[in-house]
Amino acid sequence: MSDIIQLLPDAVANQIAAGEVVQRPASAVKELVENAIDAGADKIQLILKDAGKALIQVIDNGSGMSVTDARMCFERHATSKIRKAEDIFSIRTMGFRGEAMASIAAIAQVELKTRRHDDELGTILLIEGSEVMKQEPCQCSAGTSISVKNLFYNTPARRNFLKSNPVETRHIIDEFQRVALAHPNIFFTMHHDGQEVFHLPAATLKQRIVHLLGTNYNQRLVPVEEDTSIIKLHGYVGKPEFARRTRGEQFFFVNNRFIKDAYLNHAVSAAFEELLPDDCYPLYVLFIDIDPSRIDVNVHPTKTEIKYQDDKAIYAIIRSAVKRALGKYNITPSLDFEIDNNIQHMITPMAVEDIVAPTIAFNPEFNPFEKNNKGTITPAPSYSGGSGSYQRNAIPSNWDTLYQISKREEVVQHEMEVDTETITIEDKPVHKTSERQLFQIHNKFILSQIKSGFMLIDQQAAHERVLYERYLVQLDNHSGVSQQSLFPQTVTLHGSDFELLKELLPDIRALGFDIREFGPNTVVVDGVPADLSNTSEHALLEHLLEGFKNNMAILKLDKRDNLARALARNAATKSGTVLSLEEMNVLIDQLFACQMPNLALNGKPVISTFTMNELLERFDK
Repeated sequence: MSDIIQLLPDAVANQIAAGEVVQRPASAVKELVENAIDAGADKIQLILKDAGKALIQVIDNGSGMSVTDARMCFERHATSKIRKAEDIFSIRTMGFRGEAMASIAAIAQVELKTRRHDDELGTILLIEGSEVMKQEPCQCSAGTSISVKNLFYNTPARRNFLKSNPVETRHIIDEFQRVALAHPNIFFTMHHDGQEVFHLPAATLKQRIVHLLGTNYNQRLVPVEEDTSIIKLHGYVGKPEFARRTRGEQFFFVNNRFIKDAYLNHAVSAAFEELLPDDCYPLYVLFIDIDPSRIDVNVHPTKTEIKYQDDKAIYAIIRSAVKRALGKYNITPSLDFEIDNNIQHMITPMAVEDIVAPTIAFNPEFNPFEKNNKGTITPAPSYSGGSGSYQRNAIPSNWDTLYQISKREEVVQHEMEVDTETITIEDKPVHKTSERQLFQIHNKFILSQIKSGFMLIDQQAAHERVLYERYLVQLDNHSGVSQQSLFPQTVTLHGSDFELLKELLPDIRALGFDIREFGPNTVVVDGVPADLSNTSEHALLEHLLEGFKNNMAILKLDKRDNLARALARNAATKSGTVLSLEEMNVLIDQLFACQMPNLALNGKPVISTFTMNELLERFDK
């Protein structure tokens, strides 16, 4: 019997490894940008086409590579980061395994141009499916430019599993944001299909957060600082009132490497205990500096998980540091943590002797009323000009008849109203009171008497059900009614939310939104659904996208159903709202006109019925 175990060819082994390293275009972007950072670049450009499926290009001004290094970087397990096994436990670079470039080259067409700063000529290298097609000297800028074209071109089954362009773009933006946050001292740009998405100059951490997430985040951040013998912690957390219902704005970095750690996330959440509802999550961007010998970064293929020697101590440090930072904020909520030195002198407290009391100028001879010879009071004289001369205003002799015309019109109008009301009553009787007996309990439930007893209706769940079914019809028929804004509002979103909005734009317009793109990450809202016209456009869009992402992460709904749910929950009358008798009647009529009036959007009942027999049993009758 012949032997059956054989070594895999390098090309096949690289394709297998690529399935682990390069799951989607965002994975390739992460690896290439991190390589540029490890090369010492302070300026990195990311260029995308077709959400990275057609082109991913990363240009940096780092150290560049020699001719030999340019060829060796595409070999499996070829790395400049480690030389022996002990080096794994002192890693401070982003990558170290040496599998990324080999994996990318196995499933794409790669063009590499690189030159060291001291060399006159650089090297160009073309690789397709792990096969070197061309390598020769070339003229190029110092640093490295790598282009990955037609990702998964030789594995069509894998390419077919990629999502739509907006979805893949959002994943790329997520990876780009993580790297950009970890290195605020590096200048980053990102272009997608010829449009600049991000332009991030070198800045402080707070400025980088504001550049990435939006200018409205400038007043939302609270600084966190802690220096111990175990870790050094710094960064920012969001104020409790700006917490969201999704986890999209939570970033942990260990030695500038983004990680996902539910244990440390719980430490931050514990610091916000009793400050946030259970379904809200705070913003945080926190950096942990720790001795590499105290952690193990080689426990996950994507290096997003880490093991710690002193995990309980780290938990306690993070929790106490965040809690103390929030306590300082509560004492001085208007504190600005980064005051510009150029305007510091403008807010210096004034000395007591520098305070000048306000003065009032008046005419001591002025008398608003003056008696004439007959003893009656006449208006004060009106001055003409500044010469001091004046003349009295003449009083009309028929001033007492001034309001006769107005009174006559009121009488005529009153007679017309009486006649109109009489005609209306004679033509058709009007019932202004309803036969339905309704009561509101604690501004949360509606009690309605029925023949067999009474029923309790959850007013918020009922309104959500009514709006949900209404929005489904509008999405199917594109029949949403828009209320145009007198002054169109400009709304700026951060990158991933903007891409999500572009994906949902046709359906959002079907619901009654009138929205158009207006520059990078910015839209103009010309109109909103008519029943939501009294809501802030920015808050409405933010809550709509927030609800959509939350439903997508938890319920796995289709886009149409998800959007209707998100808008219904955002627009529904909340528990605690006082309703008039007419509003309760309308809500009940609309609820029982729904296809599923008894079921709330969360699957719980909307109506609970209590019979007379149940009441009699409670009173032992």
